[in-house]
Amino acid sequence: MGRTSDAGEKILAAGRSLFEARGYSALGVAEICKAAGVPKGSFYYFYESKEALALAVVDEHWADQRREWTRVLSGDGGAVQPLDRLRQLCEETEAGLRVGQEGRGTVLGCLFGNLSLEMSNRTEAVRTRLQEIFDVQVEMVEAVVGEARDRGDVTVTDTREAARSVVAQLEGQVMFAKLYNNTGRLSPLWANCLALLGARTA
Repeated sequence: MGRTSDAGEKILAAGRSLFEARGYSALGVAEICKAAGVPKGSFYYFYESKEALALAVVDEHWADQRREWTRVLSGDGGAVQPLDRLRQLCEETEAGLRVGQEGRGTVLGCLFGNLSLEMSNRTEAVRTRLQEIFDVQVEMVEAVVGEARDRGDVTVTDTREAARSVVAQLEGQVMFAKLYNNTGRLSPLWANCLALLGARTA
């Protein structure tokens, strides 16, 4: 990625919106620049390639999402019980998709999940970055699962695998919501997570 300016920010914003709605492969640089309202020649001043823009979009989206996940999973410094934090994560994920559907008329799904399915065998740089993000998500969830286990709220012994299962459940239900264009597909999410964790309480 190159220098920061108004034009560069416009390209980044247009790229994020288009990647979320249309995916990566169907888009060309000219279309991205048209949506950004900047000359096509401006693109390569800021980004070496469409892949470089995709990486910037992924990083920006993750910065926003990580901030929200940290807020929810920290639970006001631990004042909120671990399972309540995980439930809130599920609820806010569903609410976010619902807002997106109301605004665009369709469920966009998860940018990371969408790009993982589309690009995992196409660009190593994006695939590696997505792996890093999902690994951090698992680590964040694992910390909360560990707290729940220490309290006796869940029965899992391998907190890392349990956290990976929760993240996979979250991504899978979001994918179904996108496929069926129905946020109601996320309604079993929390009950499924409780089952995966071997929760003693609801």
